Amino acid sequence: MQGYLVLENGRVFKGKLLNDCLLAEGEVVFSTAIASYQDIITDPSYYGQIVVMTYPLVGNVGFNEKSFASHKAMVQGLVMREATDFPSHYEMDVDLISFLNKSEVAVLTEVDTRALTRFIRKYGSMGGVITYSLDNMDLLIKRAKNALANTKGDIVQFVSRKNVMQYGNGDKRIVLLDLGTKKGVINSLLRRNATVIMVPANTSYEEILRLNPSGVFLSDGPGNPATIPYVIDTCAALIGEMPLIGVGLGHQVIAIALGAKTYKLPFGHRGSNQPVKDLTNNRVYITTQNHSFSLDEGSFASTDIVATMRNLNDDTIEGIRHNTLPIFSVQFDPEGYPGYSDTGFIYDDFLKIC
Repeated sequence: MQGYLVLENGRVFKGKLLNDCLLAEGEVVFSTAIASYQDIITDPSYYGQIVVMTYPLVGNVGFNEKSFASHKAMVQGLVMREATDFPSHYEMDVDLISFLNKSEVAVLTEVDTRALTRFIRKYGSMGGVITYSLDNMDLLIKRAKNALANTKGDIVQFVSRKNVMQYGNGDKRIVLLDLGTKKGVINSLLRRNATVIMVPANTSYEEILRLNPSGVFLSDGPGNPATIPYVIDTCAALIGEMPLIGVGLGHQVIAIALGAKTYKLPFGHRGSNQPVKDLTNNRVYITTQNHSFSLDEGSFASTDIVATMRNLNDDTIEGIRHNTLPIFSVQFDPEGYPGYSDTGFIYDDFLKIC
């Protein structure tokens, strides 16, 4: 069936709808990841978004439950150049299109994704609608604008867990504040012999203290950190009480709690090939990221924040630490799900200071 992606500024990209989902709305972003489309589709950081895959062929190895980043699909829609007709892998449980159909995620293929990506890079991320008909363009543009507006509020509440869960029984008790975390984070801590206590995003400072943690981990997640002041307040109360680490959205929350500010990037960082330089040893790491916001380095002057890592594409801040307290954070995903795992030492560093 003929399909279309309508952007909020009226630009239309033609394609073909591959499943039964005929309408989807969300913020249109692109990912430069070559592989691990399954991690992207099930990553809570992509909640509410229509993701454009820049790699031209998607779905080669199908889907398997072991590789889910979370328990279900999180994206609103998927736009690609081509979906493979004959996926093959010894661990495959289901093919890509069948999984997305069951998950009610719209799939638009045969799109000129190179032109679409260049358009987003030029004009920035924007709201969009995947549809089967262009009969009412005014309504579609309005829905595209509303889709972007809907992602500007607190969307962490839709991806955070609802109860407290404990994993493992290791030497150090790590409270993981779930802002939309991936299973890879839990597994990375368990492999290092930690006890992981997962708590909802709205867990209070007092409730966290009652769990007697050795340290607190603020996870990645979707959206604007300014929309979750309750998490920022909790983080601010924890400063000086115990070691803290943040990843992704958690990195931004820690920075705000320490007095820094954030701003929105034109089209964000999304993919598993983001080059990051460690300013302490001049090493460069290739990292996995998915975020729209970054730290305002100019706001560090009145804080105790020191920049430790920097993005080599646009010079934005990728890592910080506190001058005197055991607090540090990074913008990227250090667990290597998907992507490279050579930044796993960040988990080791955190557990050492707990």
